[in-house]
Amino acid sequence: MVTENTVLNRTELTHSGESYELKPVSLPQRGNARVRNLTPAQKRAVMFAQQQVLRAKAAKKAKDDRQAALSRMWMQDEDAPAAKRSAKISVEDSSENAQNVSLREALGHVLRDLRTKDHKTLREVSENAGVSLGYLSEVERGQKEASSELLSSIAEALGVSVPQMLRMVADYLESLES
Repeated sequence: MVTENTVLNRTELTHSGESYELKPVSLPQRGNARVRNLTPAQKRAVMFAQQQVLRAKAAKKAKDDRQAALSRMWMQDEDAPAAKRSAKISVEDSSENAQNVSLREALGHVLRDLRTKDHKTLREVSENAGVSLGYLSEVERGQKEASSELLSSIAEALGVSVPQMLRMVADYLESLES
């Protein structure tokens, strides 16, 4: 282990007149940065940098924890028995069948279904589509009408074309009528 008092032995080539000499030179070993004498401003800067590193590590851990929780949620959803899922869907379909579903609501249903099947969050899709998270949520809930440009960017973020998405909406509406 190197300590503050350790000395490195090196040689230095010196020139005196017409001759050259090799002289031993002793240099103190530089230890850890904490050993050096720092000014108060430098100490504050080091402390601030250390705090930033700790905050970044905590943020990364929180993000990893959220991602792990999402993964567990998706795994539990995939592990659920098919009977439960089909029963859930039929109950939703029958309750929606009783009421008149607007095109806006059907479009929102299809968008949410595409997003959840791809295991994407609202945040991921909104960032990829260049749409605010709140607005995308309102479109999915059938509360807002989306423009054709907005639908195009959302469809692209979900990995489908606009015609494919509109066919899915038409199929969904037909399934409600029958």
